[in-house]
Amino acid sequence: MSRAQILDGKACAKEVRSKVASAVAMIKGQHGVTPGLAVVLVGADPASEVYVKNKGKQTLAAGMASFEHRLPAETVEADLLVLIEQLNQDKAVHGILVQLPVPAHIDEAKIINAIDPAKDVDGFHVINAGMLATGQDGLVPCTPVGCVILAKQAMSDLSGLEAVVIGRSNIVGKPVAQLLLRENCTVTIAHSRTKNLKDVVARADLVVAAVGQQELVRADWIKPGAIVIDVGIHRLTLDGGGTKLVGDVAFDEVAEVAGAITPVPGGVGPMTIACLLRSTVLACCRAHGIVAPDL
Repeated sequence: MSRAQILDGKACAKEVRSKVASAVAMIKGQHGVTPGLAVVLVGADPASEVYVKNKGKQTLAAGMASFEHRLPAETVEADLLVLIEQLNQDKAVHGILVQLPVPAHIDEAKIINAIDPAKDVDGFHVINAGMLATGQDGLVPCTPVGCVILAKQAMSDLSGLEAVVIGRSNIVGKPVAQLLLRENCTVTIAHSRTKNLKDVVARADLVVAAVGQQELVRADWIKPGAIVIDVGIHRLTLDGGGTKLVGDVAFDEVAEVAGAITPVPGGVGPMTIACLLRSTVLACCRAHGIVAPDL
């Protein structure tokens, strides 16, 4: 069997960003509105710092307005809630994202649910989660949207496929399962307590691995020709002293069996920010009664 098609997240994200930039130009030109994204970072987590910097850069590159709020780690919850309410009221801001994780003294759920659902471009607010679960048109978490876009690079019509999602988080597992149901897949959510996990995964035409366990999924778990989307990212220290990024899937061996697979890095990761920009444009269109372009 030939080696799997590599689903290039960088190329796909570039395509999404190009569509976003065209949509932004149209919205500005025809309606005089500039979509705006506000990102809030509490503390100085190094990974979050890099992520926020990339978001700001890509937001501006798409022609959008970028608002960054960097707060010290000791910021109290009440002050963060005040900032969120100011952003909720700010008409120049169409998307609000509070970078997670927040420091331990702040209640994450309270912060997420303080964001106006119409500006919740992360799609984590309980109202947006409920709208997704009931098939309504809310804002959807960015990584799951990216997963589905990548899967459709391998097969444009996912209808009828048996899909197994490994992981049941509110951020990836549950929402990606809901999106795959919308694509008319037959969906199983598997997790750490699933009996015979390997056998459950082995019947899938489409596997989304979002379990947070490095290289858990092996070649003998995968049905020949299946589409494999790897959401995991782990930094391994090599014997020689360097580091290497790996996912939840043992890439080299699974690529010999799968029909299509996302690499780590360069797979799902680049799609997350691209889909965040996409969500901000959609939120802007809804706020101003603009017919959303096809993104």
